Amino acid sequence: MSEETVTSTAGQSPPAAEGAAAHRRPGVVLAIVLALQTMLILDVNVVNIALPDLKEALDFTPTGLSWVLSSYLLTFGGLLLLGGRAGDVLGHRRGMLIGVTVFTLSSLLGGFAHSAGMLLAARALQGVGAAVAAPTVLALIATHFTDDTSRARALGLYAAVSGSGAAIGLIGGGLLTDWLSWRWVLFINVPIGVALLITAPMFIHETERKPARFDLGGALTSTVGMTALVYGFIRAAESGWSDALTLGSFALAIVLLALFVLIETHARQPITPLRLFADRNRATGYLSLLFVMAAGNAMFFFLTQFLQEVRGFTPIQAGLAFVPLAALILVASSIAAKALPRVGPRVLTAVGAAAISVGLIWFARITPEAEYLSALLGPMLVAGLGMGTLLVGVTTILMSGIAPEETGAASGLLNVMQQIGGALGLAIMVTVFGAASRAASDEVPSGLDARGTADFVLTEGVTTAFAWGAGFTALTILLTLIMRAVPTGASAAEPAPAPAPAPAPEQDANPAREVTAP
Repeated sequence: MSEETVTSTAGQSPPAAEGAAAHRRPGVVLAIVLALQTMLILDVNVVNIALPDLKEALDFTPTGLSWVLSSYLLTFGGLLLLGGRAGDVLGHRRGMLIGVTVFTLSSLLGGFAHSAGMLLAARALQGVGAAVAAPTVLALIATHFTDDTSRARALGLYAAVSGSGAAIGLIGGGLLTDWLSWRWVLFINVPIGVALLITAPMFIHETERKPARFDLGGALTSTVGMTALVYGFIRAAESGWSDALTLGSFALAIVLLALFVLIETHARQPITPLRLFADRNRATGYLSLLFVMAAGNAMFFFLTQFLQEVRGFTPIQAGLAFVPLAALILVASSIAAKALPRVGPRVLTAVGAAAISVGLIWFARITPEAEYLSALLGPMLVAGLGMGTLLVGVTTILMSGIAPEETGAASGLLNVMQQIGGALGLAIMVTVFGAASRAASDEVPSGLDARGTADFVLTEGVTTAFAWGAGFTALTILLTLIMRAVPTGASAAEPAPAPAPAPAPEQDANPAREVTAP
């Protein structure tokens, strides 16, 4: 497949009036950009809480329900780097407006969905809009806040919004689902999107456009290939590994992903610079992030259903139940950022992965009678501590020693791995869940009524998935053993701000230590 060359004749400085408006109202500019980031961050978690209601309303199967998340994550992650390139070519304000328009309209479509297929199509379109809009957030911060003080403040607020998004989304999703209906977890994006479309042209100036090549071949083969791979796993969960569609999906995924590597090897401006994987630290760091996002997304997905379907929580109660976990992620990331210069990112990554593993193993021991305070809160807190600690460590590893011209690609690829890792990991966990549930249905203890049988089967599937998730995070511990120390000093390139949910720590002055701040 060929690349499409796009050039611009409008690569001049922004109009003076626009620049003056942004200069006079930097607070408004920051509020607009952070509102966009909040909308995108909230989307997965808001929908997560509504999953049990969605399953009943649109007749999803237990395994097919995962597509509500995966359809969004796959298009978001698969097209994210292409979306970043679009912002460079079209201008970041224009890219933001296009992305927000697609995201808003698809949210409206999803809210009115009357079938599973219509909802999944809307979710996939939401991912397309997010892929175009998301890369503009940091770019607009960089172009509108040029002095060190204002940029540091803006990036700190960006990190705070990113880190707190999980808690806000979970609570908001519970409130909307309980008080209104599941449709409002999608409708809520519409007024936010409309407000952004009205205010952004008034206060945000357009950035300089740059000629570039759109690697359409790479974007399409990677996105469709990953979708086929995820579909293969979910199909296997429902129909078995010998099913013709299962085998066909895996075959298509292999062909398309191999073609993707071939295209990226020869592309003049590849969507995924494969040279980034040549570095041992980045290769193992990306793999670690994939494993952790796989386990983390599955944990939220299955716990949401366990709390509401087995323990009888309302959507609001389920959302509030996750708040301690989200809060611990923020606390742990702050502590880890301060400890980073002393202990180094490899230690933080290993310790975080170990804590997540402990939390998931603890979750794997729950029963249908598990009480929140005695059986669920403990592993939530341990897993939250681990996630916050690990994200600081692995982000530092991935963004250290990057040449200035590669910081954008490295940061973008970090975000891609988060989305793709979440979708692929959830698909694998759903396959495990499906197999364990089928096995449990043949081993139901005697004396259980229909409700007790359903609770037993779902719990057996969920706990098996948690055990596999613990295996994924345990692999991350092993990966840290083969990582090199991350040096600091004048020779190390200044890394770009990374989307870890923690403020960047001060850099250690001792060049012998293995850190550099994200």
